[in-house]
Amino acid sequence: MAEKRISAEQLGLAAGLEKADKKALFKWLLASFVFGKPIQQAVAERAYRILVEQRGLDTPARLAGCSQQELVRLLGQARYVRYDISTAARLHKLSRKLMAEYDGSVTAIRRQSPSRHDFAQRLLAFEGIGPKTVEIFMREAEAGLYGSTD
Repeated sequence: MAEKRISAEQLGLAAGLEKADKKALFKWLLASFVFGKPIQQAVAERAYRILVEQRGLDTPARLAGCSQQELVRLLGQARYVRYDISTAARLHKLSRKLMAEYDGSVTAIRRQSPSRHDFAQRLLAFEGIGPKTVEIFMREAEAGLYGSTD
């Protein structure tokens, strides 16, 4: 039985991704990050919704401003407990690196990447982002970042 795949549309991000909207791209990167871990999709979706929709951690600055202890608590509230401590630490590192190296913007990563491959490599350089997270992210963000492949 195939596991349900969450989509950007289900999270209300599809239109923003089509336009390569800075805020939508960050939210989708955050969603891809939590969905990229070996954890139940329902738990990952709940974690995303708690972090972004309930707590408002929808920008790198807001995410970085939340304490690691608070992130662990929020992930625990979503029952994202198997990787809560490591995920909280990596979310902090992701937001800080994005702010320090890319002015807090996924579109800045795109501007600095001469190719799709380079863009993917830059994403992989973030601690906690692996091939699965990149696959999930690019599945729905690539068209907005690089134009439609139709």
